[in-house]
Amino acid sequence: MKKITCLITLCLLLFMGNGFAQFGAGFKIKLVSGDVKELKSEKDFNLEFDFTGLKVGGVDEEDYLNQKVQEKNKKEPGTGDKFKQAWNDDKEKKYERKFEELFNKNISDVKAKASKNNNSAKYTIIVKTDYIEPGFNIGISRKPAFINVTIKIVETANPSNVIAKIMLTNVPGQDAGGFDYDAGSRIAEGYAKAGKELAKYLIKNSYK
Repeated sequence: MKKITCLITLCLLLFMGNGFAQFGAGFKIKLVSGDVKELKSEKDFNLEFDFTGLKVGGVDEEDYLNQKVQEKNKKEPGTGDKFKQAWNDDKEKKYERKFEELFNKNISDVKAKASKNNNSAKYTIIVKTDYIEPGFNIGISRKPAFINVTIKIVETANPSNVIAKIMLTNVPGQDAGGFDYDAGSRIAEGYAKAGKELAKYLIKNSYK
């Protein structure tokens, strides 16, 4: 019996390890078009977020939410509606805040910053979320979240003038301590990393 228990534990650890390898690796940041070198002298950016056309777990966001609402309300009336409200609230309260916080923390090395509704800034950074994988954490097994985002840096006064387009794919989201049982918390960590990595990319390719 003891051998069987040990074998089961080993299998669970291997499964969890594979999950981390699959979803924690493969992050890429790529310049799709344009050039970021002309941003070298910029110290102030406007910041916008776009969630239109979002896919969640391989389906349209609306379909994902409808399914979750039905499933949760069937188990316990009202919980599905609360889930949907929390999902929408998390976009501004968690995802946007985390991205802005970590972007500014890292871009401060060159004394630059970005903020929402900063229409006086010459350039605007538009963060468009293309895909979200919520992941899961049930204690004995975890799968990190990940996000795909497209960054467009445009002229604030003339948004059709796109200075650069940058894609960040397979951006992992997980709490290092393992306490990210809430999907919003996992996903927020993905936005934190996206903000951090974009700042690092701009410092390397724009300010040096």
